[in-house]
Amino acid sequence: MDRTTFIKKYAVQYLSKYDSTKKNLERILKNKIRRINYTKKNEKLILYKTIFKIIEELESKNIINDKRYADTKILYFSIQGKSKNFIKNYLLQKGIEKNLINKTIDDFELNKPDWEFESAKTFIRKKRLVLNDKKNKEKNLAKMSRAGFDYNTSKKALGLD
Repeated sequence: MDRTTFIKKYAVQYLSKYDSTKKNLERILKNKIRRINYTKKNEKLILYKTIFKIIEELESKNIINDKRYADTKILYFSIQGKSKNFIKNYLLQKGIEKNLINKTIDDFELNKPDWEFESAKTFIRKKRLVLNDKKNKEKNLAKMSRAGFDYNTSKKALGLD
């Protein structure tokens, strides 16, 4: 089997199991090439250069799509009780461009304008924070802040208005 087809086949197998971004797939393929034992260094360099062609081909066939990945992760994390800041940082870490993240989150907010408040309520339920608790007000606000929720959303969700 040709080495480039081996790497391409590995990429398709990976994408059949996991949804991924272009940058993340590039990192995974580089790690795979690094683990392969070759006698010549030139062979690894040739494979490194083919990664971008493989990713372009997969993107042209719509097998890998950063926008779709961002949409699904935003929906998934909003249901889990994650904040907008957490979601942005996660997507940036995965290699999605900042303007695509902002546009996708804005589109999501048009469809569900109060999603961050609902997500904060889910976070409160999961962490078993007590509503209207004056005694532990600062602790609860600190937990919400560390999770990425802003002050106003945290106060509103905790019932401290």
